[in-house]
Amino acid sequence: MGVADLDLDLDLERASSPAPGPDPGGEPHVRSLTPAPGGPPLRAGALFALVRLRGRPVATVLTTVPDGADPADVLVAAFRAQYGQRAQRPSETGTLRPTPPRTTVVVATRERADRLGRALDSLLAQDHPDFRVVVVDNAPVTTATRELVAEVYADRVTYVREPVPGLAAAHNRGVAATDSPVVAFTDDDVVADPHWLSALTVPFAADPRTGCVTGLILPARLTTPAQVLLESHGGFAKGFAPRLWDPAAPPAGEPLFPFTAGSFGSGANMAFRTSALRAVGGFDPATGTGTPARGGDDLYAFVRILTAGHRLRYTPDALVWHHHRETWQDLRDQAYGYGAGLTAYLTAVLCRRPSLLPALLAKLPRGLAHARAITAHRPAETGTETPGTPGTPGAHGTHGHPWPLSLSRLERRGMLYGPLGYARARWGSR
Repeated sequence: MGVADLDLDLDLERASSPAPGPDPGGEPHVRSLTPAPGGPPLRAGALFALVRLRGRPVATVLTTVPDGADPADVLVAAFRAQYGQRAQRPSETGTLRPTPPRTTVVVATRERADRLGRALDSLLAQDHPDFRVVVVDNAPVTTATRELVAEVYADRVTYVREPVPGLAAAHNRGVAATDSPVVAFTDDDVVADPHWLSALTVPFAADPRTGCVTGLILPARLTTPAQVLLESHGGFAKGFAPRLWDPAAPPAGEPLFPFTAGSFGSGANMAFRTSALRAVGGFDPATGTGTPARGGDDLYAFVRILTAGHRLRYTPDALVWHHHRETWQDLRDQAYGYGAGLTAYLTAVLCRRPSLLPALLAKLPRGLAHARAITAHRPAETGTETPGTPGTPGAHGTHGHPWPLSLSRLERRGMLYGPLGYARARWGSR
């Protein structure tokens, strides 16, 4: 399946309030249509596309491009058919935007120098006015990463080494190397949109109460069944509507707040006010990939920032393209790790902040029901399949592609293991 990036110029007022006539919304102008970064050329067949309006992400569409058809025409028709129901209109922020604060971008990596170069190239092409990039080489066994930075990115990227294995330990090492008011994090398997860092950090300048900002993550490739299944299950994207979570005004529709950290964002696309992150002790080193806890380092940080009184924002304008894992075994490991990370981070929060135990216990019944729901087996839903494209995900976020029972069981097994994994990691760190 191809992955495309489509940018349109469209009269939003006419498109959202159609008048009678054969062409109520006006004819959109295609500003650009390109494959996702690192993806193959666009051709006939199934196509998953990000749609932008004047450069701002607003929707994804899934369609089939017939032989001989222009992919741009097919995507525009699919978008216009879905726009009123599925896409979010970009918010109007005016022409004046605050200057993004000085920022350090931290990329933790371990023995993946081939992928790291692609990520660094995209980071060095950012339109942010004042930033630096720090690569944290986590528990390396070879010198490949150090040599890459020294030979290709000398004087442009800072290299530091963290001997303790684990993503949280590597991130904490990056924070220690930070001298800027904002620190951003991404992974070595992403390609950042040129506007990513500016969009991710402007909210810190606009609102002094903002402690964390997360952004949009979309797939760079959908070429294997495992990648397709992960994206159909929801992937890493959190939608196209900006969100604000404020502990001073808890959201009425989220009774588990702030313990639904998975809805806030993901570690491949997040930034923190450095002083706020340091004040809560940074990331818990007994969480994260590379530890027995298997994950949860980002979720822990989100909850700690909120429980310290800071706001957390999600902005879809801050976009990175993620290279999903490719094999079935990768997906099995990921499902188990998600479950383990979920309960590991909750265990970490209670160990570090025992005062939160009453609030967590009060939400426990609903929390268990929520956990069962998010790990449930999902058969294909009637009406979500795309004609002519068997084996492809349904419209983004509908979970139209079936989620196997075996993966649901792995997620739940991971959830049972999470507290033990965290305990093992804490004991090992001693």
